[in-house]
Amino acid sequence: MATTAAPPRRREVLESAVIRFAGDSGDGMQITGSQFTNTVALFGNDIATFPDYPAEIRAPAGTLPGVSGYQVHFGARDIATPGDAVDALVAMNPAALKVNLPDLKRGGLLIVNADDFKETDLKKAGMTTSPLEDRSLEGYRFFPVELTKLTRAALRETGLDAKSMDRCKNFFALGMCYWLYNRSMDATYRWLDEKFKAKPVLAEANKLALKAGYAYCDATEAFLTTFEVPPARLAPGLYRNLSGNSALALGFVAASQKAGIRLFQGSYPITPASDILHELSMYKEFGVVTFQAEDEIAAITAAIGAAYAGSLAITTTSGPGMSLKTEAIGLAVAVELPLVVVDIQRGGPSTGLPTKTEQADLFQALFGRNSEAPVPVLAASSPGDCFWVALEASRIAIKYMVPVIVLSDGYLANGAEPWRVPGIDELPEIPVRFRTDPAGFRPYDREPRTLARPWVVPGTPGLEHRVGGIEKEDGTGNISYDPLNHEAMVRLRAAKVEAVAQDVPDAVPAGDPEGELLIVGWGSTYGAITAALRAQRKKGRRIGHVHLRHLNPLPRNLGQVLERYKRVLVPELNMGQLLWVLRAKYLVDAVGYAKVQGKPFKQSELESKIEEVLGARPSEDAASASRKRRE
Repeated sequence: MATTAAPPRRREVLESAVIRFAGDSGDGMQITGSQFTNTVALFGNDIATFPDYPAEIRAPAGTLPGVSGYQVHFGARDIATPGDAVDALVAMNPAALKVNLPDLKRGGLLIVNADDFKETDLKKAGMTTSPLEDRSLEGYRFFPVELTKLTRAALRETGLDAKSMDRCKNFFALGMCYWLYNRSMDATYRWLDEKFKAKPVLAEANKLALKAGYAYCDATEAFLTTFEVPPARLAPGLYRNLSGNSALALGFVAASQKAGIRLFQGSYPITPASDILHELSMYKEFGVVTFQAEDEIAAITAAIGAAYAGSLAITTTSGPGMSLKTEAIGLAVAVELPLVVVDIQRGGPSTGLPTKTEQADLFQALFGRNSEAPVPVLAASSPGDCFWVALEASRIAIKYMVPVIVLSDGYLANGAEPWRVPGIDELPEIPVRFRTDPAGFRPYDREPRTLARPWVVPGTPGLEHRVGGIEKEDGTGNISYDPLNHEAMVRLRAAKVEAVAQDVPDAVPAGDPEGELLIVGWGSTYGAITAALRAQRKKGRRIGHVHLRHLNPLPRNLGQVLERYKRVLVPELNMGQLLWVLRAKYLVDAVGYAKVQGKPFKQSELESKIEEVLGARPSEDAASASRKRRE
């Protein structure tokens, strides 16, 4: 009997690809996405990720609020964003398909777990007909796969119960994706051995599921194309895949080591900041002390006490926690001690959207204290940049004897990118000078350049002094109700924060140094702005981009830079807070672009806004200048 030859398979080479894993919060989508991310990072691809968690802790299984997702954008070039549209979607149930299908490109790859599309599953997702049967998915390369059934078959001999076997179906799907994108399973094998070293049967079961998914694609004739994304040409060095929260933790450990003092973290767990506390608790061998307090107020006041005792003191939180820390931040301003307050912003107000991202705490960081209590404010722009911002905030806090606020957000905290591990010589110096000489000591004397007061470790002979929230006399530190002294101290504290500007680098626009439009951004909008800038400049537009790390004080030359462009655009994940600051400070007729949906900007959204501001077509002058640059 003659056999029919299998159709030939082809390998398609891609510059980049975007894949999203989506399912119920109990389907292991975050683990699946993390493992795929680690694998492509080890291969040498540049990456950007976007984990998307359900906001409800225990949303009913199979419902829309319970959908969890993890998006990975990996490529052979510089990757700035997690990607706008999705090239491949793995959906584990109807709710995951319904929530995520709008983001899948027409003609994109769609894999669904056909076993979880029963009538009850459809009802939970609010579907009246099955998309597996109503032809609504014909515009995609659609592959219904019985993931649950096939996983159970692969694990039949392991002795596990059905529930335990079903927990491995995410690795069956992961094995399929490794086959489709020509990636090795070795790194995931090693992770499983480490993860389940106390339960080797679970490690073996997940390995079997992984192999079964890989073999399924290899054996079936449905998959005619595999995809190859070559390694990126990254700068030489040692790289690791790093999330924003992990980068902050490492940055503070590095800062304490460079300063030669103990690191103390006082924090109360809150989404999405808790991972910093978890991470730092593993660095005890570096002299790190972590204190999980009973509430936000205890957390920050303990950190203030640690700063008084001579430690690099930090406290981490998110928006609602920042509100509770407000009075104590004012205390740190009054007693003039080095403290770093990290705010991982999330959607609000109140509990709001606890697992979604936002940039709406800028006003709170700049102004959210009673009376005149300015502090330096810094913002990280990418997961890897969180490391450097932690170092910079620590350096400023110690040098100027002042509390510093660091703004990150949920997108940066949970997102990841390849991060080149720096050498020790690349880290900034953070000198610490404790006052030990009692001769002529006055606790509020000031260093002329920085206006910093002395830092004294309690118990140093002859240097006894008091601190507290009641106003102090300039120099002596004695309690004072004198009106003129109060005004002098208020102005001194403000001048000290303004003096930080001497350490703030000048703003240097990316792209065109002058022209039609300047985009001013801060925080996690960096990637989307960068990608949109590149695309629009290729079309001939003369556009620059200034991304602000220092939000208070601002770069001293920022006003001059703003004047070099005809228009100014300020995209923010809030209702226009930096826009308000720029318009007030520089009287510039800037245009805002606000997004408050709990999601980061897409490149396409920013490109549309640029075209709205400047017109659909580049001007003749801009097009001519672009041609000259290329020539």
